[in-house]
Amino acid sequence: MRILVMTAGSYGDVAPYTGLGVRLRNEGHEVALAAPETFRELVSGSGLGFRPLPVDPRGTPSGVREVTEGRPALLARAAAFIDRLGDGLADAAAPGADLLLLATTTAPLGWHLAEAMEVPSLGVYLQPTLPTGEFPPVVGPSRSLGYWGNRAAGALGQRVVDRLHARSARRLRARLGLPGRSQTARRRAGERANWPVLHGFSPTLVPRPADWREGLTVVGNWWPHVAGDYRLPAEVEDFLRAGPPPVFIGFGSMAGGQGERLGALAVEALRRAGVRGIVQSGWAGIAVDGDGVLSVGELPHSHLFPHMAAVVHHAGAGTSAAVLRAGVPSVPVPVTADQPFWAGRLTRLGAATGPIPFADLTAARLGEAIRQAVEDRSYRERAEAAARAMAREDGAARVAESVAALSARRSG
Repeated sequence: MRILVMTAGSYGDVAPYTGLGVRLRNEGHEVALAAPETFRELVSGSGLGFRPLPVDPRGTPSGVREVTEGRPALLARAAAFIDRLGDGLADAAAPGADLLLLATTTAPLGWHLAEAMEVPSLGVYLQPTLPTGEFPPVVGPSRSLGYWGNRAAGALGQRVVDRLHARSARRLRARLGLPGRSQTARRRAGERANWPVLHGFSPTLVPRPADWREGLTVVGNWWPHVAGDYRLPAEVEDFLRAGPPPVFIGFGSMAGGQGERLGALAVEALRRAGVRGIVQSGWAGIAVDGDGVLSVGELPHSHLFPHMAAVVHHAGAGTSAAVLRAGVPSVPVPVTADQPFWAGRLTRLGAATGPIPFADLTAARLGEAIRQAVEDRSYRERAEAAARAMAREDGAARVAESVAALSARRSG
């Protein structure tokens, strides 16, 4: 089966699909991944086909600007991103496919592509975005509004997403020769048909909500592909051997342009906590210099995190899962979007200190949180218990099973 996986966004929105794609390729499928051009090497290096999307992940509506930028400006940037994405998805789909796997970011437009191509599609989401009364929407205020309030807020969020995609969907349907149909009508048709969505996060962290409709499942994480013979760089191995386990500090694709401030803050926080540290430069361009501190670029979390005493991170979905998988305590510093949600989940699980909102981050607060995470054994015990549970899950295998079942039904 020719499978096209479609995703857009930052590194954390793309990397997990390399592991999923490799699993499906190993099952005998021909797999291509459509993603921003920035990630060509990441995808091709995994042995998957690559189809570029003409969007810049650094221009997506995420990052430190959202701390101060008004909601109208955010929505305007999101709409502009979606407009560019529509034509890009159509171009990426033009070579054809027998099945579309659609991420959270591409599903609202991908539905129209599947309709025009007359092929099935599956949702492969990294966040629980569908309405539920069990928790508030993952993007927005994290305070629960009660069962019905949470469901109403989730439904409102869906209508906002419909409006953001409405213009691009009209243009896309015209380009594809499809009859006119509103974005809301298209979404509701999928809901009535119980369009299947497989969620790639652990039920240890977010159990499947009891009030979700049929077709929505939580299958466990799929992880970024890492070559079987990969080894950490020699300088990292040497640093790890030179002393006690360090603390990792990184903000991924967040906080662009704040590298100098964050570097100084990280060094001071590590000094206050009395620990060594590994600091990832990330999109912020963090650079550090000091005794007992090492600067690194992008490294596989699966190979680095198990060596850490604790991990300071922005609480993106993938990073939060990777820290839990390693059985290591978290110090979450959420910046925006779904990050407060994942930070709260880690804290409620007992595997993380209380979140420090990025806007309130100081060396003193971070240093105290690091000290707490390292010295209070209960955080590691909870993280290790979660890691044991996650080790029994195989999200990529669950997706492969769904793909095989779908293929069998079509061939039958």
